[in-house]
Amino acid sequence: MIKVGILGAAGYTGGELIRLLLNHPEAEIVFANSESNAGNLVSDVHEGLIGETDLKFTDEMPFDKVDVVFFCFGHGKSEAFLKEHSIPANVKIIDLAQDFRIKGDHDYVYGLPEINKEDIQNAQHVANPGCFATCIQVALLPAAHLNLLKDDVAVNAITGSTGAGQKPGATTHFSWRNNNLSIYKPFQHQHIAEIRQSLKQVQGYLDADIDFIPYRGDFARGIFCTAVIKTKAPIEDIIETYKEFYQDAAFTHYTDKSIDLKQVVNTNKALVHCEKYGDKLLVTSAIDNLLKGAVGQAVQNMNIMFGIDEATGLKLKASAF
Repeated sequence: MIKVGILGAAGYTGGELIRLLLNHPEAEIVFANSESNAGNLVSDVHEGLIGETDLKFTDEMPFDKVDVVFFCFGHGKSEAFLKEHSIPANVKIIDLAQDFRIKGDHDYVYGLPEINKEDIQNAQHVANPGCFATCIQVALLPAAHLNLLKDDVAVNAITGSTGAGQKPGATTHFSWRNNNLSIYKPFQHQHIAEIRQSLKQVQGYLDADIDFIPYRGDFARGIFCTAVIKTKAPIEDIIETYKEFYQDAAFTHYTDKSIDLKQVVNTNKALVHCEKYGDKLLVTSAIDNLLKGAVGQAVQNMNIMFGIDEATGLKLKASAF
């Protein structure tokens, strides 16, 4: 059994991670750390787990008793945590924050299995991709493989309220979010850097801009993305490349049919679809922001790191109706 520790276990990602690991046949949760909830039942905070576990939150961090630790912190807190705490060198780390996603003076592998599976297999530390970044990358990576990203790419993506975290805020509470739409961080979203990094990795260069407009949706979970690429390449060649690019991917699938968000919600799947209008290629993609966009992908990375089937514990049913 893979012995697991979770830091920041009381938030949305912590709760989803616990849900997955409780049902994972080859993993065991050793501790779920939350200083503010220490001593409380996990099911008192994550009420969807009532009747499934007697696990309690703890303020302790027995790193010597685990094989892997998941960081479910807010952005910027992982690097600060590691400066103040020592984790044994033999303990693997999967960080769900953005602290180590960009290559630099660290050994974290960017955890997008669709392009980095071999590196993840050999990694001690993995930086889990962002939710928007995952959805946008699966839409654009095969196009980058075809060397199509020569002009600026227009991207729009809408996310559910769980993407903003569990702590209520002015743009997340029900009366504001319900029956409402809004944009935020246009052209400046923090995930653009990691998107560009991966596209450059696949295409070899990236001079074009990724003009990304993020939307807040009035639903709880999921991300739906549209991307427009200018190209004269035949649609038949594009579709063939998309299918080949993802033919061995465990969870990312090209479909000939238009996609709906409900097809991926509550799963670790990413769906991708292409259409051509003149010289404009429209690519749509969809994921669940908490699963393929966060902890589902993190568990997928754990499986790869420990040499087991990457789909283990992740065969989930979509909330299709």
